[in-house]
Amino acid sequence: MVAPAIADSADLEEISASAVSWPAILAGGAAAAAISLILLAFGAGVGFSSVSPWSSGGTMTAFSIGSGLYFIVMAMIASGIGGYLAGRLRTRWRSVQTREVFFRDTAHGLLAWAFATLLSAGLLGSAASSIVGGTTAAVSRLAGSSSEVLAGTVDRLLRAEPGTTRDTGALAASHNEADRILSDGLRRGGSLDAADRAYLAQLVATRTGINQTQAEQRVAAAIDQAKATLDAARKAAAQLALWLTASLLVGAFSAALAAIEGGGLRDGTWKYRV
Repeated sequence: MVAPAIADSADLEEISASAVSWPAILAGGAAAAAISLILLAFGAGVGFSSVSPWSSGGTMTAFSIGSGLYFIVMAMIASGIGGYLAGRLRTRWRSVQTREVFFRDTAHGLLAWAFATLLSAGLLGSAASSIVGGTTAAVSRLAGSSSEVLAGTVDRLLRAEPGTTRDTGALAASHNEADRILSDGLRRGGSLDAADRAYLAQLVATRTGINQTQAEQRVAAAIDQAKATLDAARKAAAQLALWLTASLLVGAFSAALAAIEGGGLRDGTWKYRV
């Protein structure tokens, strides 16, 4: 059976041409990654790094919402520009149906966004971390480790009454011991068994000069404060991860829409698409 002949040179050109314009995708992705880095530096400059991630309550919530909204706006701007460039700089597909061109432009925007995401996570990761690491990394450390919180908690726990004479060596040993007891309790959900709690209260009473009842109250307050601080930090870290996920999805959508517009302007068909 003889294969059908190709109708004309336009069909031959369409068959031999690639549906993906990689130079346009790489250019759009590189532009999106660079703009993201600029916007990260701008966000750090206008005050994100000055928000204390060690605070709890309203400040921590404001930090998560403010940074999350900024990540979304940043993704819309950077991905939109990158997707537009990917659509505008692509080669022109001749004798291709309108719906197929629409699909290819959408794919070019998504590929430019994907390349920008990988480039930002890889090559630009160290630069981005150095810019916003003062806040985001601090939240992550706090969410995964309790050592920073316990350092101040144990200091307040063993704070002596004015005029109390203390042995510096014994105090350092007591500090380390109290730190280990609290760390073990926090790893088990913040609950100290009765024996550990009683021993810790006795240790506090011995090193600070207060009575047993006051020591027990101080231990209970220290445990509650450490638990509240860690819980707030973990919630903030989880919220920040959700905001980052939302910003990635918004970035992909923005890149696809911008690539459709850029491709339509490239072909002179944008007014018909609208």
